[in-house]
Amino acid sequence: MRVLVIGSGGREHALCRSLAADPEVAEVHCAPGNAGIAQVATLHPVAPSDPAAVTRLAAEIGAGLVVIGPEAPLVAGVADAVRRAGVPCFGPSAEAARIEGSKAFAKEVMAAAGVPTARSRTCDAPAEVAAALDEFGAPYVVKDDGLAAGKGVVVTGDRDEALRHAAACGRVVVEEFLDGPEVSLFALCDGSTAVPLQPAQDHKRAYDGDRGPNTGGMGAYTPLPWAPAGLVEQVMAETVLPTVNELARRGTPYTGVLYVGLALTKTGPKVIEFNARFGDPETQVVLDRLETPLAGLLLACANGTLGGFGPPAHRDGAAVTVVIAAENYPADPVKGDVVEGLSEVGDGAYVLHAGTALDGGRVVSSGGRVLSVVGTGPDVAVARARAYEAVGHIRLRGSHHRTDIAASGL
Repeated sequence: MRVLVIGSGGREHALCRSLAADPEVAEVHCAPGNAGIAQVATLHPVAPSDPAAVTRLAAEIGAGLVVIGPEAPLVAGVADAVRRAGVPCFGPSAEAARIEGSKAFAKEVMAAAGVPTARSRTCDAPAEVAAALDEFGAPYVVKDDGLAAGKGVVVTGDRDEALRHAAACGRVVVEEFLDGPEVSLFALCDGSTAVPLQPAQDHKRAYDGDRGPNTGGMGAYTPLPWAPAGLVEQVMAETVLPTVNELARRGTPYTGVLYVGLALTKTGPKVIEFNARFGDPETQVVLDRLETPLAGLLLACANGTLGGFGPPAHRDGAAVTVVIAAENYPADPVKGDVVEGLSEVGDGAYVLHAGTALDGGRVVSSGGRVLSVVGTGPDVAVARARAYEAVGHIRLRGSHHRTDIAASGL
């Protein structure tokens, strides 16, 4: 089987790496890809959010499966176009992808499905925002209603900052703050059936101690030794299956991965957000631990046959990933600097490329999050040590990374 992966980040490198290791996969292709993905897949200079171009490419290479990584192509209807052409596609339709494309829509679905989540108000005017902030109090949570690459949320004790963020976004969702540790759970869905992967924890803030602005994610780890027993089963029963059933009831069956961002509050797990795709950088560690071959799982989702698979199997041990970000990320990252030391990473760790490109044979930075360095081991402590040892070998002028990834998991 030939598989076409759409996207160019660390998530897509992790997907391509796992697919390339699957004995059922003959070739992996990626559009547009990056310098690291080029080592495991054939790259194609196709715009990922162009439905017609992606569909043509899938036909040209004879793809037996198309896997869409980022959210923007899903919201643009790329999955719809690929499926209309008769090619199996892992990724929700544009209508179902509104679960991420519109925070207000996600809240509407959760309310209809009885999913536990934060109380919220959808606001279109400054006066509505101000009233919602007063209703819920500090810390203030203000979310851009549309796509914002993981950076459209402000959580702050400063009311003026919350008002400024809302004014910059336009339509926003204002929520009550959910207190408690955060967990990411991926559920693979075929429209009616859903199965969970191993939960992980992301680190969203730019700097140590969860300080600084929100980012797309600065690191992640799995498993979570501190997670309560039965968490996955509870979230599948209370959140994932009701959501999948509600979308099916509306005539928009959900096919792909449903990312559930959770807060483990004193009254139980509640949804912070849904995403319509694999999370980045959690994918890098979750796929590292996945033992079940990936292509068969994704194809079963695309074909509506997931029910015959049973729960995915995961390897023992742990994985930790640390993101190396470019200078001035997330504000206005510097691009074009040479990345060195990639060949010096030793056993027990490897590097996944995110924002990289080739320039005359040299790997250079081309985005904000440049690399995801993955360490593995028998437990979180060993995996974490190996990840940071590998980070120490990589040199990128002006780069920065967090030094406390997975510290809470020790």
